[in-house]
Amino acid sequence: MKIWKYIVALGMTGVIAAGILISIPQIPILEQTARNLFFHVPMWMAMFSMFAISFYYSIRYLNTPNISFDIKAESAAKVGVVFGICGLLTGSLWARFTWGTWWTFAEPKMNLAALAVMIYYAYFVLRSAFDDEQKRAKLSAVYNIFAVTTIPFLLYVVPRQLESLHPGAEGNPAFSEITAPELRFVLYPAFIGFIALAFWIYDVVHRYKTVQYHTENS
Repeated sequence: MKIWKYIVALGMTGVIAAGILISIPQIPILEQTARNLFFHVPMWMAMFSMFAISFYYSIRYLNTPNISFDIKAESAAKVGVVFGICGLLTGSLWARFTWGTWWTFAEPKMNLAALAVMIYYAYFVLRSAFDDEQKRAKLSAVYNIFAVTTIPFLLYVVPRQLESLHPGAEGNPAFSEITAPELRFVLYPAFIGFIALAFWIYDVVHRYKTVQYHTENS
């Protein structure tokens, strides 16, 4: 086991323990649910990082049709979707305790985040529709590049143009207001920890997919 994995394991243990145990300021509306900040937001950062890796390898595949790039792109996309689903679940949990409902169609960011995950679900449906290896890899790479470019618009640009219950809207504290210094001491390491954890999982998934590919084609 590489040393960085021990560091990630210890770091994530520290983040989770601190997120649960530290004393946090009483923030209007959010109150103790503000602890979810240490988990919900870093999960989205981990998702972004995995989609960026997937995007990079999709471009590399189109430039150099090497199946290993396709495997890496698919593996990163899978891990990104898992963290995206976790982000939706923690967001839904947060909504239940702050807005009184598990889900609301009046909140554009929740719905657009779900749409982003569904776009990537379609990526895997597309992959399953082709038996030809090269055709599957090429079309998946093209679709993946399109999918990644929608993420900033769905999760950042469009929600800022619409009325929202999300932090930053009227009646709900903005991100800068809820990230008091004592929260940032946990939040920033959580960003690093969740991204590193995502990369660890990606490494495992990639190695598994590589072995599976060579076994099926030997």
